[in-house]
Amino acid sequence: MCLLTRIDSPDDLKTLSRKQLPILAAEIRQQIVEVVSHTGGHLAPSLGAVELAIAIHYVFDTPVDKLIWDVGHQAYAHKLLTGRRDRFSTLRQFGGLCGFTRRSESPFDAFSAGHSSTSISAGLGMSCAKRLKNDPAKVIAVIGDGSMTAGIAYEGLNQAGDIHKDLIVILNDNDMSISRNVGALSSFLSRTFSAKYLQDLRKEFGEFLKSLPKIGDDVYQIAKRSEESFKTFITPGMLFEAFGFTYFGPINGHNLNHLIDILYNVKALQEPVLLHVTTKKGKGYPPAEENPVYFHGCGCFEVNTGNCVQHSCSAPTYTQVFGQSLVELAAKNPAIVAVTAAMPEGTGLHQFSELFPERFFDVGIAEQHGVTFAAGLAAEGMRPVVAIYSTFLQRAYDQILHDVCLDSLPVVFALDRGGIVGEDGATHHGLFDLSFLRSLPNMVVMAPKDENELRRMLVTALAHNGPVAFRYPRGIGVGVTVEKDDTPLAIGKGEVLAPGDDLLLLAIGQGVQESLEARARLAKDGIAATVVNCRFVKPLDIDLISDLAAKIPRIVTVEENVRQGGFGSAVLEALSDRGLTGFALRRIGVGDTFVEHGPQNILRARCGVDAAAIVATAHKLLEGTRPPRNDLD
Repeated sequence: MCLLTRIDSPDDLKTLSRKQLPILAAEIRQQIVEVVSHTGGHLAPSLGAVELAIAIHYVFDTPVDKLIWDVGHQAYAHKLLTGRRDRFSTLRQFGGLCGFTRRSESPFDAFSAGHSSTSISAGLGMSCAKRLKNDPAKVIAVIGDGSMTAGIAYEGLNQAGDIHKDLIVILNDNDMSISRNVGALSSFLSRTFSAKYLQDLRKEFGEFLKSLPKIGDDVYQIAKRSEESFKTFITPGMLFEAFGFTYFGPINGHNLNHLIDILYNVKALQEPVLLHVTTKKGKGYPPAEENPVYFHGCGCFEVNTGNCVQHSCSAPTYTQVFGQSLVELAAKNPAIVAVTAAMPEGTGLHQFSELFPERFFDVGIAEQHGVTFAAGLAAEGMRPVVAIYSTFLQRAYDQILHDVCLDSLPVVFALDRGGIVGEDGATHHGLFDLSFLRSLPNMVVMAPKDENELRRMLVTALAHNGPVAFRYPRGIGVGVTVEKDDTPLAIGKGEVLAPGDDLLLLAIGQGVQESLEARARLAKDGIAATVVNCRFVKPLDIDLISDLAAKIPRIVTVEENVRQGGFGSAVLEALSDRGLTGFALRRIGVGDTFVEHGPQNILRARCGVDAAAIVATAHKLLEGTRPPRNDLD
């Protein structure tokens, strides 16, 4: 009988014997591979954390004990063990399970996750709250080694060690070279050192040494240094001990018996503990083991081969066009350098990193540092291009403002995944960049209508002597030919794509193609619309916009961004500043909400930012303003 079908909660898990747990782990891996092959998702990280999820839920009393998965990339086994097995096939599907942990989805998800490195800080906050409430429950934060490149992780460690609150941090090291796995000896010593009686003896002996008259404190310090020297000789825990954590590891994260033993031991401790486990990314599925980078976050694939399921389309993605264009421009300009935050493949910079390794900088999951680092490069005459997902740039807002814009340094921000992203959901949609960037002095903000204009905007950004951000959507382009035109666009100038006297459609980025489609549909109803590719959110082409608005006073703005403070708001402000009156304007954009996960086309329709929404808005706006249509004309 399949063991997994018997697991509807961690209580069911606890009824299994230890000998049955490896069988359960294999079944969980098979289920994850089968589902993700159809839904896409973060396969390799979750495969590597199967035993860890089993051991934690086997030992601790979740959800009374709080378990926080950093990022959520590793949490698929956790979902299967906590009452979501029957819905697991809906992973990342519209209306289905989120690809990350969400408090609203399950009481077992103690903290919502999407951006990395927050688990230690959140866990410490929960631990402090529990102590204030006299709640003895434990808090466990699982953080991947990649997430340890972010400063916030160390800020959390620093405070936890300082206030000495009860917190268990599990560092899941899947080969980032934080340290090497020193094997069975380390595993044995960690399990031995963590035993409660040895910890009690250690503390009692320390108190005894301190009590010795005159020499006690000196002897205690010598003994402590000797202990730390021995542990440092055989384990890599010196850094974490310096933060005030009791360190154990590294231990094999796929050995369930060892994991369970040490977790029972550290569960009894009442102090900050860091357990270092080593795991293999993609464990149990050979294609993911061989190519963990691709299977970190993958699309649909064939289970037997691991090959990607290809969708017939000849058009390149915006990401590919950006990467290829940057390589071509960098070949002509040695001042161009590229910066990314742990996403060279995702942002299209892999080829750049191979062709210009000295001019490529991956700063890790450290967006704040990456932006200020780029500012330093620009201050010395380089032309840094910071390629980053729109949602991740939010983490570096202060650095953009103070370190780049204040001195108007020529840093280029290439924002991939601008707008609605799709199956990764609320934490990954790039729906706020137009709003938070256009308010910054000295910043130029653009969005291309197609992949050819994307290349022109990269050229424009590199030629501009100041900060520039341009955002582009996830997925394939329109299918136009990408011309090798190195002529910069005129900053702040839009273009009229199609004329019409009844309605004015002012669009930016993805909204341009939706507006052209809407115009074609409206034409069938006898409505002639002018479509403007505004190109720039800042500075706006206010001369063009105000001239057209005076002639065509029924206006619809279209953007794939939140309406508050976005492109439509910019148009309203500009027309008001010009003193223009007598017009009616409607803004197409995302409302005051977080958008959940699902296919881009479905989400665009539900958010009311597609061609159908533009047509419906146009009809409402024009009601009562035009004579009845003569069907005989």
